[in-house]
Amino acid sequence: MTRRIFSFDPPDRFVCGTVGPPGQRTFYLQASKGPQIVSVALEKAQVAVLAERLAALLVGVREGDAPLVPLAHAADPVATGRTADSSPLDEPVDEAFRVGTLVLSWDGDRERVVIEARELLTPFGEEADEDELIDSLPDEAPEGPDVVRVHLAPDEAHAFVIRAAAVVQAGRPPCPMCGAPLEPTGHYCPRRNGYTH
Repeated sequence: MTRRIFSFDPPDRFVCGTVGPPGQRTFYLQASKGPQIVSVALEKAQVAVLAERLAALLVGVREGDAPLVPLAHAADPVATGRTADSSPLDEPVDEAFRVGTLVLSWDGDRERVVIEARELLTPFGEEADEDELIDSLPDEAPEGPDVVRVHLAPDEAHAFVIRAAAVVQAGRPPCPMCGAPLEPTGHYCPRRNGYTH
């Protein structure tokens, strides 16, 4: 099947969100422009790392002419001139692919963050062939992983970081003893010798 490249430069909306109850949530990145909506599934840890690295990248480019809005105020409409996006994912949430690799870069000429989500080609637990370890494939290449590419202004990237952090933290609370997620019915805690906490 021919690879697909979904490019949003810029998107009308780019958010992360979840479907399902805590403990059974599926995480998605969703980009939209006009009638086009693309949703890709990924792991909670990938969302957390993307938010962390994106925040670090934004701190690194603060030395430009216009200071960026502090992360604590990125979702504040007064600070950014934008309204905070706390709406759920747009329906229907149809998974285009599962993300294997996230690539983050800074386009200094346009002062835009570029986020690429690349399709997972090898199932978890299996080793990838050398041919699949493709670092950079030209867009014209007929085969390879599908890609969602999004270009964001710094204030949009800040708002994404704030929402992503909130989505990650909205899951099950951690056990105060071992740090594992707590189920509503409790869990067998290894630090309590298997007793329910």
